[in-house]
Amino acid sequence: MMSFHDLNLSKQLLKALDEQGLTTPTTIQSKSFSVIMSGRDVVGIAQTGTGKTLAFLLPILNMLKYSNQNDPRVVILVPTRELVLQVVEEIEKLTTYLTIRTLGIYGGANINTQIDQIMSGVDILVATPGRFYDVILNGTLKTKTVQKLIIDEMDEMLNLGFRVQLKNILEVIPEKRQNLLFSATLDEEVESIIDDYFNTPERVEAAAPGTPVEKIRQSAFKIPNFLSKVNLIKHLFEKDETMNKVLVFTKSRKVADLLFDNITENFPEEIGVIHSNKSQNYRFNSLKNFQENKHRILIATDLVSRGLDISDVSHVINFDIPEDPTNYIHRIGRTGRADKDGIAISFVSDLDVDLYAKIESTLNSTIAETIIPEEVEITPTLLEFEKPEVPGVNYLPKATLKNSQGAFHEKKDKNKKKNLGSKWKREQMKNKGKKKKR
Repeated sequence: MMSFHDLNLSKQLLKALDEQGLTTPTTIQSKSFSVIMSGRDVVGIAQTGTGKTLAFLLPILNMLKYSNQNDPRVVILVPTRELVLQVVEEIEKLTTYLTIRTLGIYGGANINTQIDQIMSGVDILVATPGRFYDVILNGTLKTKTVQKLIIDEMDEMLNLGFRVQLKNILEVIPEKRQNLLFSATLDEEVESIIDDYFNTPERVEAAAPGTPVEKIRQSAFKIPNFLSKVNLIKHLFEKDETMNKVLVFTKSRKVADLLFDNITENFPEEIGVIHSNKSQNYRFNSLKNFQENKHRILIATDLVSRGLDISDVSHVINFDIPEDPTNYIHRIGRTGRADKDGIAISFVSDLDVDLYAKIESTLNSTIAETIIPEEVEITPTLLEFEKPEVPGVNYLPKATLKNSQGAFHEKKDKNKKKNLGSKWKREQMKNKGKKKKR
């Protein structure tokens, strides 16, 4: 079995890895290392939880030498502020014995503070695309020194609306650079960007895109509506002692807050919630409490289904079924990581049957259905957002009369108007033939 010592890493990096208890590279890490070290552009495809972050950090750090220049030589773009902090943390752990300056910047934080930090000098800049482009536009950041550009989870960036910023960034940074892209999936738009801006990249694939981790045990409950789901999830949290670190995914921010409000009384001090409407500090604290096992349950939207490294998640519960089957795979990939077993449970409502069939088709397998325990109350009550849409009560189709000519009728003679032309023309006609007075 290959170890990190076989990768020709520097002594400083090997020592940092040893201190973290990391000895064996994952498939994507071992496959991509020599290709990245060669200086070629690389597109890495691997499932969530297979170590993509270390796959690009180790060779980049291995090549980066000390420099006292101020502007960054390495830029890492990621979709969310949480992922910025996570990557910065990973770099800091790996560079314990290296003299490398790392900085993370993202929207929602004080840009003036970030500008001061950039001006102080940075070797590796980790950023969200929006904030990175901000500091380029205001003249703070000079891009001419950028030698390596890493884009992590590009398809998610496009989903979050960073399309324009990404293309603008790719236009302004030096053409002579090494490009690295790592993601779990590649769609047509990502492929198009690769074709336009990458230089014949080497593709490194650790698993077929969209393939779930084999060690995850999947099951489903057929359950009709929100209130019944609430009753079921309360039952599971109360009765299943193995649920010690559970990620619960909902389809929207509204449902996430509603679920939190409905169950927090039953499990006080055990639950957090995270989505894009929450403040920056609230999101950081919710994630930190979950990572540090202060909370055993985290309710989330798909904001955290990609990229973030949350260790030892025992269960993933799909409270709602995602519309895109690949999002299901990203969600369940939060458990069953680092060769550990994981459990993924899905609540399939009457409205979700077709979506779930798509997921099974994508997986090319049928997911076992679990019988709902008898003590779980199933209620027929639907909340407002679950009720089918019907035309408004004031909506009436336009009536048509057979052989109708519409509302046309002949006007009376006195109401008929003749087009006599403009007032000026009428005056000219009236005065025609009259002699002008001297």
